[in-house]
Amino acid sequence: MRSLTEDFIETKQAGRRVVALTAYDYPMARLLDEAGVDIVLVGDSLGMVVMGLPDTTQVTLAAMQHHTSMVARAAKKALVVADLPFGTYETPAQALESAKVLIQAGARGVKLEGGVSHQAHIALLVSEKIPVMGHIGMLPQSVVKEGAYRIKGRDPSGKERLIQDAQAVEKAGAFSVVLELVHAPVAKEISSLLSIPTIGIGSGQGCDGSILVTHDLIGLFPWFTPKFVHPRATISQEISRAVKEYIKEVQTLPKV
Repeated sequence: MRSLTEDFIETKQAGRRVVALTAYDYPMARLLDEAGVDIVLVGDSLGMVVMGLPDTTQVTLAAMQHHTSMVARAAKKALVVADLPFGTYETPAQALESAKVLIQAGARGVKLEGGVSHQAHIALLVSEKIPVMGHIGMLPQSVVKEGAYRIKGRDPSGKERLIQDAQAVEKAGAFSVVLELVHAPVAKEISSLLSIPTIGIGSGQGCDGSILVTHDLIGLFPWFTPKFVHPRATISQEISRAVKEYIKEVQTLPKV
């Protein structure tokens, strides 16, 4: 049986870009799946856009398990990948136990942050037949420590670290790697060096695919939109309009 890594390498060789979006519940996942996205990511970004938390670091494994099960029931064609949340993969052994929880919930693969520092983690999961999507560059789970979201790889040393991270992720057996807020020329260079697809977010057009938080794409979280996102809809305005019309209708309905 072919592995996901082989399938995704073939996709890259064919020059077809990978399209990924996030979902956290059944209806959104079903809409994305029916629209034809390649990957539905149950992202720990649900901490902000669903749970109202300031960042991803407070998202628990139980929360990820809960939302993964909803998404898995909806996605029939797309690959469901779930984030390993902060603090649940400190060691390779812990990563394996946490990944098993998400696989049992219905995910077909998991995503974890880190390159060279997590090569052993990825290798162990892959050896246990759990597909892994890597994630390097700006790491949301480290934003509290770093203090801000910053573009990575603008300086020579930063560029070299990113290249080493990307190659470590590939060597460990990941089927793809997310490049988040990586300096665009560096992201393009990394993409040319790897056989597995790079999936960019805020990293320019030189990547082999793209991923966004769906709430950002469709204007469903109007209180904050990343600078690199160009919303294709304003769903929040439509919700507000419909609710206000309903309020007016109910309040002006004559009593009988």
